[in-house]
Amino acid sequence: MMTDFTQEEADAQRGFVATLKPGLVSKADGTVAFDADADAFLDSPAPDTAHPGLWQHSRLTSLQGLFQVTDGIYQVRGLDLANLTIVEGERGIIVVDTLTTAETAAAALGLYREHRGDRPVTGVVLTHPHADHFGGIAAVLAAADGDVPVLAPEGFLEHAVSENVYVGPAMNRRSTFMYGSMLPVAPDGHLGCGLGPRLASGTIGLAEPTDSITRTGETRLIDGVEMEFQLTPGSEAPAEMNIYLPGTRALLLAENAVHSLHNIITLRGAEVRDARLWARYLTEAIDLFAGRADVAFATHHWPTWGAERIEAFLAGQRDVYAYLHDQTVRLINRGLTPKEIAEELVLPPALDAQPSTRGYYGSLSHNVKGIYQRYLGWYDANPAHLWELPPAEEGQRWLRLLGGAAPAVEQAAALVAGGESEDLRFAATLLDHVVFAEPDARGARELLAEVYTRLGHGAENATWRNVYLTGARELLDGPKVPPRGGGRGLLAALTVSQLLDSVAIRVDGPRAWDLDLRIDWHLTDHDDTPEGGWWHTRLRNGVLVQRRDSAPEPGAGLTLTLTRRQLAGLLGARRLDGIAHTGDLGVLQRLLGVLEAPDPAFPIVTA
Repeated sequence: MMTDFTQEEADAQRGFVATLKPGLVSKADGTVAFDADADAFLDSPAPDTAHPGLWQHSRLTSLQGLFQVTDGIYQVRGLDLANLTIVEGERGIIVVDTLTTAETAAAALGLYREHRGDRPVTGVVLTHPHADHFGGIAAVLAAADGDVPVLAPEGFLEHAVSENVYVGPAMNRRSTFMYGSMLPVAPDGHLGCGLGPRLASGTIGLAEPTDSITRTGETRLIDGVEMEFQLTPGSEAPAEMNIYLPGTRALLLAENAVHSLHNIITLRGAEVRDARLWARYLTEAIDLFAGRADVAFATHHWPTWGAERIEAFLAGQRDVYAYLHDQTVRLINRGLTPKEIAEELVLPPALDAQPSTRGYYGSLSHNVKGIYQRYLGWYDANPAHLWELPPAEEGQRWLRLLGGAAPAVEQAAALVAGGESEDLRFAATLLDHVVFAEPDARGARELLAEVYTRLGHGAENATWRNVYLTGARELLDGPKVPPRGGGRGLLAALTVSQLLDSVAIRVDGPRAWDLDLRIDWHLTDHDDTPEGGWWHTRLRNGVLVQRRDSAPEPGAGLTLTLTRRQLAGLLGARRLDGIAHTGDLGVLQRLLGVLEAPDPAFPIVTA
């Protein structure tokens, strides 16, 4: 079924003011942070290497420039994965969400000021704790008129620094697949991410909010602009909020309602979101705001104008999450497994026909598996799936049954020649066994790369396309990861407990089994706060345990006196500059000696 994008085309271009020319944002060292001009090929008709619906959707998300939403509200779109929103106040501007990096945020503000005047930033609002919405805050605060309020939902800082700390290396590696960071931007390569063109690279920062919204219905007056808030924790993020601006009858929906089906569980990995609760928040938004809003817009994609269209848009978004939740649970209680539900469940025709509920970012298939996981976990109750072999060992046994790699590849080649999607899916499974059993089987790797490429080119979902095409490239060329961006602002925001946790999860347990080490950490800054005072750590049985106290503990082999910033420097770069100590520094060295460095390029499609 071809999706009709006529209305979306008009909405995506409405309010256009100007584009950034050239559409290139550079970092301080001259390397590229974001290249919007690379997407120009999307103005051509869709080729055979792309799903036509995804091609059209990607073309709209790539539209770059400054757009007027309504009187006094502007957005810069197409210069990062997310949008930067500007609300004009009495003395300056309030920035809502700050893009991923300081480089793209500075470019977005520069484009606005070129056409609307050099107005200072008088306030910042952060809708939720995902990096593409707060990472560029350093550039925004640099444009501020002195100290300005930074407003966020309750729990923002905790979730901003915790989501990517404990499994950050694995999540970053998986993100390379989901967002296609290493794919060429081309008709047969990267077409976007479903939410926007792609993530920018550059300097990522974080600032502690000066004020938090703690309940729905709270209001704030920032630079003469009244804002009313709806808290939506547990929807698209653990802490999130919608914003209504009564002065302009405008409703900002954060990332709770965008022009695509969103993720209940992301392919990069995250906590499973609550589809039932998400749907209820959208019902609440309809009740609270729909009749009072003339325009609704989000931190991704383009606005929707008109009260009737806004209510229909919100109702469609609500219904798709409610339907996925309710029908998945119904099929769970019929005994179906996640894979079976993903194949059986289809959307009602009226929902399936709406462009805003199509799976360009999230997909029906992996979302219903996320709902299953939220209720029942990974195990589908089949004993055969309780204690399965690891991929390499399973693959070796499959090859013995099939008579070796050559017959298995021959069977897979016949499936590929058939060209049916079901055959390609099974060929991927079969060849995956071969590649894990015999990693050096070049012919199997090349054929599996072809299978992944064909599945990617046929995918309507942008993240699925990126995953398949990235897998194909890594089969042929090996693992590749993008250069690491500057994320020191995140490290500096970690609490003492989170910093010590980040050490505990790096302890190589078997190597530390026989160690018994005690270290006291005396945090001298803010002695009377939860961050200051004495922190006791003990490594025993391969486990690093921490607890806070008001006094030193007898028996510590080493006591370090330092600030939280020095603690971050010690754990990050192993610097002892300015840190006083008593006791044996060898205790610290023995602890550091059993810490394992994460592998940022661990293999995914090969053993």
